[in-house]
Amino acid sequence: MTSVLYDVPGPKARRVSLIGSVIGIVLIAALLAWAIMTLAQQGIFQAQRWAIFGQADVWTLLANGITATLSAAAIAAVIAFPLGLLLCLMRISDVAWIRVPTRIVLEFLRGMPVVLMMLFVLLVFATSSFIAVVAGLVLYNAAIFAEIIRAGIQSLPRGQREAGLAIGLTSFQSRLSIELPQAVRRMLPSLVAQLVVLLKDTSLGYIVAYGELLRAVQVMADFLGPQFLFPVFFVAAAIYIAINLAVSRLAIWIERRGSKKAAGGVAKAPTAGVSTIVK
Repeated sequence: MTSVLYDVPGPKARRVSLIGSVIGIVLIAALLAWAIMTLAQQGIFQAQRWAIFGQADVWTLLANGITATLSAAAIAAVIAFPLGLLLCLMRISDVAWIRVPTRIVLEFLRGMPVVLMMLFVLLVFATSSFIAVVAGLVLYNAAIFAEIIRAGIQSLPRGQREAGLAIGLTSFQSRLSIELPQAVRRMLPSLVAQLVVLLKDTSLGYIVAYGELLRAVQVMADFLGPQFLFPVFFVAAAIYIAINLAVSRLAIWIERRGSKKAAGGVAKAPTAGVSTIVK
């Protein structure tokens, strides 16, 4: 099937693309080989440098850091997402005295670095480092969630809102029951990407002395010595990647499950009545 958006590449363009791909793969392989050889010359792959992971204390410290990271990220996400929904509804409100101040607040929160928010909460309110980390993550990510959902609502056809108003729903009811569910489903990849960012931003808790994974790794490296710095940080990076991949796979599963339910609802729509079709 010929695309209507661009011309199908011809033999010459496909050949150029293939040559470029081969060159790119060769360059990446050469870079990896150089990095491995450099690390090998520094003795990174010596068994004694990795023997520390056979000690129970090392894994206990890593487990404590992982628990602290996941706890802060989970609590911040649970609070930030509904707060983002509320801010989104206020941002698109028809009432100017609600919409304009909300827009100013969102712009302020989006422009502030997360670490400054953490430090502000910690120093001004004299809270614990855990509360400071969670508060900073909530304030920043709620603003981002609000803008992502607002973009999803604005991307919907205007007929969705007009249909809701036509059947007697108020503006707020139309936003809440028709537009918002579709916007969240449509923007799910962006929302999940922001959750991954939220999880990684917990590492900023190191600045406020919160015992998350990065701080646990740094303490471990300082205690064990600089020769164990690479193995410890390599394991920490692998843990971060594994957690982020798990979050992404969970989001894909939720998206596919939602798509199947939506497809089932559409299939039953012709015999289900007007209310089902509007839904």
